[in-house]
Amino acid sequence: MSRSCELTGKAVQSGNNVSHANNKTRRRFLPNLCSVTLISDALGQSYRLRVSAHALRSVEHRGGLDAFLLKAKEGELSMRARLLKRQIAKKNVGETAAAA
Repeated sequence: MSRSCELTGKAVQSGNNVSHANNKTRRRFLPNLCSVTLISDALGQSYRLRVSAHALRSVEHRGGLDAFLLKAKEGELSMRARLLKRQIAKKNVGETAAAA
């Protein structure tokens, strides 16, 4: 499993450690990944995802997993998250058609 967020695509970055003597050695900046269970209101199920702490704050800010996924770009999402997004969109279209 790669070290990248399933919702935002945030992944490992590389850079330099710079000493007091200005020596530079390569290093890796790892994202702060957490395994969390998020609940989809539209589908009525919980899903286990590996997301960054930044993404978790964004999900809460946007009003839940459904709202976050519907607003997110397809390119940033993992395959599982893309599938979830399509299922949620299909469910929302079905509900609006039934209400009309």
